[in-house]
Amino acid sequence: MKLAFIIDPIKSLDPTHDSTVAMMEAAHILGYDVYITEVHQLSVIQGEAHALLQKVEFEPVKLINGLWVAEEHWFQLISQPILTNLGAMNAVFMRKDPPVTVPYLYATYILDLVPKNTLVVNNPHGIRSANEKMYALQFLSVIPDTIVTQSKDVIREFIDDKKAGVIKPLGGKAGEGILFLQEGDRNFNSLIEISTKQGQEPVMVQEYLPAAKEGDKRIILLNGVAIGAINRVPTGKEFRGNMAVGGRVEKVEITKREQEICAAVAPKLVENGLYFVGLDVIGGYLTEVNVTSPTGIREVDRLNNVSLGKQVIEWVSNN
Repeated sequence: MKLAFIIDPIKSLDPTHDSTVAMMEAAHILGYDVYITEVHQLSVIQGEAHALLQKVEFEPVKLINGLWVAEEHWFQLISQPILTNLGAMNAVFMRKDPPVTVPYLYATYILDLVPKNTLVVNNPHGIRSANEKMYALQFLSVIPDTIVTQSKDVIREFIDDKKAGVIKPLGGKAGEGILFLQEGDRNFNSLIEISTKQGQEPVMVQEYLPAAKEGDKRIILLNGVAIGAINRVPTGKEFRGNMAVGGRVEKVEITKREQEICAAVAPKLVENGLYFVGLDVIGGYLTEVNVTSPTGIREVDRLNNVSLGKQVIEWVSNN
């Protein structure tokens, strides 16, 4: 099998944490050919998607004293970039990290032109239709009370009613720009002005869930089925549990309520071609649906002695 991964510069990836590396490494171990490219290396030629591809091989990470350890030279590029029709690949993984910028969106339009016999993970049309904050609003029965607005008055009324809330920029990632706001906050006007860019952009405001102190669970879904989870617990004075801002990772089980959330979301994900997805759940409520480049594989593997990367690649090889 030949697999192409659209990624950020490979030297910027962390092999002990990055889910993309975990999948590429698993494919290499299984004996598949792994190629990498970047968004700016995509083209359309004679109506079909092409990319400058480089073949890459990996030195797998090792688990030492409960931590992943990587070799200094953990990857090796073994070819020069070659312009290749992506239809020659068995699968193409869109693993460019968010935010979803204009160049990112243009890349998804190019990927629309990959021949149907090549699986694209995740489906480019599905990615475009699934803003990672807004997508959850399709599942009102499993999300906390939520509004989306750029109106200061609407936000004030919501916060006065709920006593506290969390403001999220619609295009944010890794916890960036998320603010805690409570009734009577003297910085209310300034926080809303900054978040909405002076009322020019809408933001999401969700009811604050006290269970956030106990952790923000990441549940990884493969073709609509939960295959693993971790709990990300805030540390110090930080209210966010995201790993990117220092959240502590804990082993965790998937509860009955969380299985119900997965079941509520799964049919729509599969319909949209969103095969590899990370659900964020706090206190039994779905807060976000991560579809661009969800992470968590390395942490699940480390805590549970499994290989989700291998599971993903084996699923792709059968589809």
